[in-house]
Amino acid sequence: MRNARFAFAASPIALALCALPQAAPAASFDDWPTKHRFGDGSEISATANWAYDVVDFDGDGYGTAATRLKDDGHYRRREFGVNLKKKDVYDFTAVFDFESKLWLDVAVRLETKAAFGADYGKVRIGYFKTPVSMESVAASRAGSLLELSAASQAIYEGRRTGVEWSLERPRYALGAGYFFGHDLQGDNPGTTAAGRAVWTPVKEQDRVVHLGLTGSVENPHGYRDGRGAYFGPAARLRARPLNGLTATRLVDSGSLRDTDKIVRNGLEALWIDGRWSLQAEYLRATAQRDNGQRDFSADGYYLTGSWVLTGETRPYAGNNVGNVKPAHGYGAVELLARYGELDLDDGGIAGGKQRDWTLGANWYLTSHFKFQANYVHVEADKGLLSADPDAVELRAQLQF
Repeated sequence: MRNARFAFAASPIALALCALPQAAPAASFDDWPTKHRFGDGSEISATANWAYDVVDFDGDGYGTAATRLKDDGHYRRREFGVNLKKKDVYDFTAVFDFESKLWLDVAVRLETKAAFGADYGKVRIGYFKTPVSMESVAASRAGSLLELSAASQAIYEGRRTGVEWSLERPRYALGAGYFFGHDLQGDNPGTTAAGRAVWTPVKEQDRVVHLGLTGSVENPHGYRDGRGAYFGPAARLRARPLNGLTATRLVDSGSLRDTDKIVRNGLEALWIDGRWSLQAEYLRATAQRDNGQRDFSADGYYLTGSWVLTGETRPYAGNNVGNVKPAHGYGAVELLARYGELDLDDGGIAGGKQRDWTLGANWYLTSHFKFQANYVHVEADKGLLSADPDAVELRAQLQF
């Protein structure tokens, strides 16, 4: 069964290899007709991100049925969306993931330059990502490794409904947002105030130095279910063992009841010099609790290094990184390594500690096709339990 699963995942690669010699030299191969421009300068385009993953685990969780790690293979993402924009005036985005059956970004962004004749920033209204965790707010299609770090998984708040102002200048960028109500799935009631500040002392085509500071304050609200039962405000911080195909978590704070406020902070850094890049973050979250409950704090970090063997530079735009754009007919090849830690032991709660190493290789055939391979080693401890599973992960991705 395992061999069949990997053979199925490898079949898109074999097909691409067969087609590449004829297709790559063609100028039109990387220029798909996914956009249409109207006479008034506005433009409508389709967007998609389809990713098929397989994972082969070696080792298990803590030896219990609830923490068992099973080999698997299926679609990780089936995102499809539409974008409508007019340069220097507005842009509207709506994206739905048919795999998770969740709405992703659904928002309109307005340019102040169109209204006031000068650039005072952009205003976005709708449903979009909260800013704490640089790798989490990057586009899902641009992930350098298959999964987010454990620290980002646990501390990133997710998408919320709200309004945001952002301003970008050559050497700095600022953003502030206020989020309110439920998310588009009707979950996570509450409010959040958040901000991000970025300094880019070096910002060239193939050289970037990026330093950032993020923070947010969330006030979760209680709610009543359809039968009238009341559930008080709570928080929960947890992370998967660096694979999105399993629901198992080896580190988990459990439900933190009577949470009045969740304070999140992040420090982020990115260095790009030609084919080399380093990215790192330190993330922290504190759940402040009422009714005599002890506060709970979690923190973690990661460091990721990248080397593009074929000489291209990882692109930088919108204060984040994107997919490498191949400069050769055979595509671009990138090697990566990441180390991360997450600590969920605090306040008398043994949520566990996780340390992990990831080695990765990416092959960007074109701007629309990407193949990824990761080897992951995890070391987790929770109370008296310990586990050290390994995983081999593969992904075939189509995006436009």
